[in-house]
Amino acid sequence: MKAAFIFFDELNDFLPRHLKDTSFSLEFAPHQSLKHLIESLGVPHTEFGQVLVNGQEVDASNRLHEGDQVTVYPANAPLEGEPCFVLDNHIGQLATYLRMLGFDSLYRNDYQDDELARVASQEGRVLLTRDRRLLMRKVIRHGYCIHRSDPRQQAVEVLKRFRLLGQVKPFQRCLRCNSPLQVVDKRDILERLEPLTKLYYEEFRICPSCSQIYWKGSHYGNMLEMIKAMAAQA
Repeated sequence: MKAAFIFFDELNDFLPRHLKDTSFSLEFAPHQSLKHLIESLGVPHTEFGQVLVNGQEVDASNRLHEGDQVTVYPANAPLEGEPCFVLDNHIGQLATYLRMLGFDSLYRNDYQDDELARVASQEGRVLLTRDRRLLMRKVIRHGYCIHRSDPRQQAVEVLKRFRLLGQVKPFQRCLRCNSPLQVVDKRDILERLEPLTKLYYEEFRICPSCSQIYWKGSHYGNMLEMIKAMAAQA
């Protein structure tokens, strides 16, 4: 049996070159679900949203019939509740930028695929990765396949995909370990500060987990400009 498929917008990035931006015929067996067929073409279930069969919206668990016309659109629904992410080993700088923007973003450089899938599933986190096969695991409910290689552009991608611009709260998390920062009295950390920092700055925050200290030094203005640039593109 055969059905006709067409994919829209960025979903074409996952398809073989000869199938991009065109309607094509696909053979299928009666027992195969729409989800199975779509993923067999290289599109993870986390990446597609509305699916129409003969013009009617259907669930991805449905089966097809001979001659059906299938239209697949990208996922575009915003996240429910507080956004939280887990990132694979190859996009660590993106984790830093997301933390800078105020988003809960778990990252380790030694995560294994099984652990990433488990954390995403059990903690309800969005899995961010460039590995489309990882996103095809059944336990993954929410995820996004990062397209760009530049970390700043990756951050813009995530802001766009999940409509996060209105939820940006800069400088609320530790860039090193992701923990929420706390205000700290300068007197309590005085012995840890450099002479010029002691002289010119009065407001400080500290990470309760790793004890990293933060203040609005010369880097602060540069980070603000970076955030503005990201927001302008998102």
